[in-house]
Amino acid sequence: MDDRSKIHLGHRTLVAKALGALEPSTNGVVPAIHMATTFARESDGNYRSGHVYGRADSLSVHHAEKIITALESTDEAMLFVSGMAAAAAIILSLPPQSHIVASDMMYWGLRKWLRGVDRFGHSITFADSSDLTAVKAAKRPGSTRLVWIETPSNPLWTITDIAAVCEIAHAIDADVCVDSTIPTPIFTQPLLLGADMVMHSATKYLNGHSDIVAGALATVQRNSLWQRIRAHREELGTALGSFEAWLLTRGMRTLDLRVRAQAKSAQIIAERLVGHAGIASVLYAGLQTHPGHRIAMRQMQGGFGGMLSIRLGNEAVAKRVATQTKLWKHATSFGGIESLIEHRASIEGEGTSCPPDLLRLSVGLEDVEELYADLCAALSESSAERA
Repeated sequence: MDDRSKIHLGHRTLVAKALGALEPSTNGVVPAIHMATTFARESDGNYRSGHVYGRADSLSVHHAEKIITALESTDEAMLFVSGMAAAAAIILSLPPQSHIVASDMMYWGLRKWLRGVDRFGHSITFADSSDLTAVKAAKRPGSTRLVWIETPSNPLWTITDIAAVCEIAHAIDADVCVDSTIPTPIFTQPLLLGADMVMHSATKYLNGHSDIVAGALATVQRNSLWQRIRAHREELGTALGSFEAWLLTRGMRTLDLRVRAQAKSAQIIAERLVGHAGIASVLYAGLQTHPGHRIAMRQMQGGFGGMLSIRLGNEAVAKRVATQTKLWKHATSFGGIESLIEHRASIEGEGTSCPPDLLRLSVGLEDVEELYADLCAALSESSAERA
């Protein structure tokens, strides 16, 4: 597939065809797995293929990266062994004594790790990134080097105006990285909104089958920070493995279909749960009553994602509901084809900022009517036990 054809093809076609690559020796329509860890030198000692060692050189990894660059409308991406490895690579590649501004509501594992960022010589300020006044107050001109935002934020699903935050950050020469795991490139392309980098926990929607752990970064420019990140990945050996990259490519071929179906079901479920007798509130950016709905409409094109949360007004009831659903599996993670439910405060433990009555729901590909009925049955059963 040549570059001219890519320009005119949408995401669904690009990923379904895996960029049109054929297995060269057989013309097979499924990309091959390239598992070699080392490569033969030419007679003069050089590597004319450009491949030296599997820690940094894998056609399977490079192919998956090319799909991500096409999805993010850029030309540079890197895959890592996990989303945490991808995020950490950025932090560890910042100039010495950098100040970081980060969303106060984000993936709890990264937030916990960032709280100790002073051990690397950096400092951090957590701020409500959905409040531009708070972002402005958190910045430190001359020392802020990175603004990290997650939108929609996990698990309250607040919305941050990406373009507005980028304008604030760039005015003080700070880079912006957006954790766009939840909306995926199908619904949001942060780089087109002004962000410098975008991060994905590729374990989730990009793969979609809950069978690999992976992380991804994409950038708009190969600047010095990006080069340090690449060097960090090669030196520490945190690049994704070939087999995992092949599975990721396989998963991404259905990305568009999956996330659109999941977002459609999530929208239906969220709307039906509004006003339910057993629910205090529904948190989903697709609801017109959501505080960030108008911004989400502008930067999430075509859907609001497959994640929502419900608050039940009572911690004990919330815990019971999470264990009494039959179709919704009581498990951590999200973005797979199976629907999951969990009591987030219990998972995050001491110091969590998650409300104790909140349940996080990841909508899968099951029948939406059956998912809704299963959730309502669990709500009714838990309410009856409470009475």
